[in-house]
Amino acid sequence: MRQEEIWDDEAARRYDTPGSGMFAPDVLGPTVDRLAALAGDGPALEFAVGTGRVAVPLAERGVPVSGIELSVPMLERLRTKADAATIPVVVGDMAAATVPGEFSLVYLVYNTIANLLDQAEQVACFRNAARHLAPGGRFVIELWVPELRKLPPGQRATVWHTETGYIGLDTYDVLRQQVVSHHFRFGDGREAQVFRTPHRYIWPSELDLMGELAGFTLESRHADFSGAEFTEESRSHVSVYRLK
Repeated sequence: MRQEEIWDDEAARRYDTPGSGMFAPDVLGPTVDRLAALAGDGPALEFAVGTGRVAVPLAERGVPVSGIELSVPMLERLRTKADAATIPVVVGDMAAATVPGEFSLVYLVYNTIANLLDQAEQVACFRNAARHLAPGGRFVIELWVPELRKLPPGQRATVWHTETGYIGLDTYDVLRQQVVSHHFRFGDGREAQVFRTPHRYIWPSELDLMGELAGFTLESRHADFSGAEFTEESRSHVSVYRLK
């Protein structure tokens, strides 16, 4: 399925979870704090702005924010929170769409670069970020680390989260560097719902090479937006690239 088919009305309706998950204050607060500091006095551009999880509070902090978003239903949810004058958004592919102006910060959070399903598209995303940045501007990517060490021989799936009424698991195609995330939600009865999203996973070193190809150098890498040390045990990273 194409990304715009995956992120339909139903997915947009379920996306926001105020106060919990990725909307929890201990997750969202450090994200907005770090991005505001990196933007400084300049404007910011969010690739895949979605329903405005980050863009809305960042704009409320006084940072001028623009966005690119492929999913019209996700954008419609954003418009219930902020109008086009507050957060202007171009509908299109983050690897190719352009937004008027020059930015001090471009950011791409919550693993979304992996929604681009081949390496060439991911490199194009870096190059698109570079086109939008002023000299010395920064491109920030939040991304998970592939959990291939958890795969025993012959097994293709890992369970990465379980809680009451929910199981999340990933199935891997290591030959094509592809992963499909499966989100199962269920109650006390026999019925369940599943939501699937395909991704192309990227190793940190491969991400750094993509940055080099687009004219960036790695400025910093931490395990999260709070600045925790990135180690071999980290499940995710926040990488800051600076335009040469």
